[in-house]
Amino acid sequence: MGFQDDPGTIRWRIHLVSPPETVHRMLATPEGRRRFWADSAVEREGAVEFVFSNGERLRGRILENAPPRRFAVEYFQGSRAAFDLAGDGEGGTDLTMTETGVSGENREQNLAGWVSVLLALKAAVDFGVDLRNRDGRRTWERGYVDV
Repeated sequence: MGFQDDPGTIRWRIHLVSPPETVHRMLATPEGRRRFWADSAVEREGAVEFVFSNGERLRGRILENAPPRRFAVEYFQGSRAAFDLAGDGEGGTDLTMTETGVSGENREQNLAGWVSVLLALKAAVDFGVDLRNRDGRRTWERGYVDV
């Protein structure tokens, strides 16, 4: 099996120096998600209501929330994004993000998009930095690398 060769699945791994408990809070709380993922990501009735910088909105059901090891949510076009967190034995976290149910027409965009999201997570959780440009004129749809 090669790299990213399952057409319906995207899987990325990233190492974070922050502990799993801290990383899980970033993923599973509105305050955490707002620091790296979306302009707003409140939780209502078992779902996250994402509002992105380009004005796009998404309501994704929370599929699993098992602190500090796993957070999973419905994502675009009915896909499912799961974040599995494992301690690295040195106080940090090895995170594996797996998105399943990815349609063929969205695969390329989602593959690249998760890199942006995961690097924004690393910047926020490990360094307290927000990498997003927050400029509505410079969006993903216009070819800018941004979350």
